[in-house]
Parts: sequence; structure tokens; C-alpha cells
Amino acid sequence: MKTEWEKFLEKAGAVIENGSVVTFGNPERELRVVNTGNILSDLSHIGLIAVYGKDAKEFLQGQFTNDINQVTETHSQLSSMCNPKGRMLAIFRVFMRSNTYYLRIPHEILEDTLKKLRMYVLRSEVTLEDATDTFVRIGLSGPNCESQLKDVIGQIPEAVDDVVQTDNLTALRIPGINPRFVIIGESDAMQKVWGKLDVHAAPIGSDVWALINVLAGIPTIYKETMDMFVPQMVNFDLINGINFKKGCYTGQEIVARMHYLGKLKQRMYLAHAVTNEAPPPGTSLYTRDTSNKQSIGNIVDSRPSTDGNYNLLVVLKTDNIGKHEICIGSSDGAKIEIRELPYSDALNSPEAEK
Repeated sequence: MKTEWEKFLEKAGAVIENGSVVTFGNPERELRVVNTGNILSDLSHIGLIAVYGKDAKEFLQGQFTNDINQVTETHSQLSSMCNPKGRMLAIFRVFMRSNTYYLRIPHEILEDTLKKLRMYVLRSEVTLEDATDTFVRIGLSGPNCESQLKDVIGQIPEAVDDVVQTDNLTALRIPGINPRFVIIGESDAMQKVWGKLDVHAAPIGSDVWALINVLAGIPTIYKETMDMFVPQMVNFDLINGINFKKGCYTGQEIVARMHYLGKLKQRMYLAHAVTNEAPPPGTSLYTRDTSNKQSIGNIVDSRPSTDGNYNLLVVLKTDNIGKHEICIGSSDGAKIEIRELPYSDALNSPEAEK
């Protein structure tokens, strides 16, 4: 986090730990307004990888699950990088700014992802670098935030994945439980944007912003879950994260085979757990049936809920849904309750079983 931006946030009441805003002083209130009010978040905990050079597009096309040809100055996309076995190494949103591709990715896996990408550069004329400190990133979400943002920057992305470039700012529209945006720019300009948005939006910590991803069914890969999931297991085919017609990329054969020939036996679900401790990503899940000692799935993400417990994204074997009590960590662990994702209809469709 840039020093001047950190000082600006601290003056605004932010409590910052390890480069991430934990809270603006009232975490309970921040959780309460996540569904009903306009909220404003610093996104310094989400890093940026810059990719540029003559061969940048072709290079990325050969590594990612989505079609990089569709990324322009006015269109971003959700995508992922897999290992040769089709297991996800990272999830990110790709956007363009000034002829450079940027990957928004959790800072904790940024360095590992950079190293893996650089392994495939070979003779390509492409440069990859950590651009986290190049720009300030903030997030805005809420039922009334569209008009608010339009008043501040003049125009807004109208649909999810749309991008607007204006006044040295880049604004992305991303999925959420309410209209949701990411705004990117230089520190001086972003301080002015924050000051104007702060009038009608409640500042929140990083956990609350991540909670919106959970409620919207948008997965994140962390260190604990690298190499764990094939993209379809985390519903990537249902949220426009895979293009099955784009051609070859690392792990493509496995991903395509599962789509065209296999029946997917695991899917991601939204869940709620009565527990006062956050279950870490990757934690195994079991049935209450003590005769079955095998894990039936894993936690993708967990974030606090307004009732003092936790909301989760979990990958589970589909034949266990509705048949058994599901528990965290062991057969006698905290019970989870399956809830509906925003795209539950797609999840339950025959096409989703492929």
C-alpha cells in the first residue's frame, strides 16, 4: 500500500494491518449494511499483475481458461490459470488499461502466480511484473451506488464485465448482490473520488468486501486451495470464467473432457455455519454419518455473517446434498446449512451436470 494512500485511509478512520484495511472502527455496523446500504472499500489487499509486450495477448491466451481476445479497454473478464492436470492455480479478473493487461489477484498468491507464469514465457516478447503499487484500487457496492458513481466520474459501466475509462480512471463493473464496481487510478485522483463517494457510502473492511464475493458465489483461490479444484467444481462454467471454444491452454484437455464427456460429481454451494471461528480455505468437510470417514468436499472461502457466525462457499459431492448433515473438519464438527446461490437455477440445470 502506497504511503500517501495509507495515511489518507488512516485519517479517514481505517484500521490497517499488513497492508489491508481490517475495519473502519465499527465491524458490526459494516456487516449490517452489506446487503442494504452503499458501501465503500479499499482494495489494497487485492494485487495487480501487469502484462505487456508484443506477444502479451498470445501469451495469455495460451495460459488462461477464458478467451483473452475478448478483453478490451471496455470489457473485462473473469478467468483462471490451471496446472497441466486442470487444477486451478489462481483466479483473477483481467482488464486492459493503456495497452497493458492487468490481473486482479489476491496479494497472498501474486508472487507464486508470477513465478509460474514466467515459466511459460520462453521466447515470447512479454513482460510480467508486480504492479500492485502502481495504482490505488477501491470498491463500491450498493442498491443506489450507480447514480452516486455516475455523479462522481461522469459515466459508469452499465453491465457486468463492462469497463469505462475516464479522467485517468478505470471503472470495472463486477458481479455482486447489488450493483458493484472497482475503480482504479493514481493516488491523488483516487483520494478525491473516495472523498466524494464517502458522503453517501459506509466505509468497510476487506472481510466485508470478500463477503460479497461469497454471497454472490464468486470463488477465490488462496494458498491453501491452489491445485485443489478443477474450474467447473467452483462453478466457473456458470459465471463466465471458461470459454470452451477458445483453443488450447495449460490444463485445457482435462477441463474440456469434463465438460464434453464427464459428469461432474462436485459443485460449489453457498452455506452457513454456526461457529465463532473462521474455517480456513481447504478445510475438509464430512457427513455426520460416523461410518463414512472420507471427506466429501472442501471449503473454498468463509466470511463473517451478521449473526456472528460464518457464510461459506463449499465444494461438495453433489450426491450428498439434501441427504446427510454436513460438518466442518470431522464428523462431529460444526454443521453447515446449504443456502441458495444467485445462480441456483443454472446450478440445478441438466447442463450444469455435464
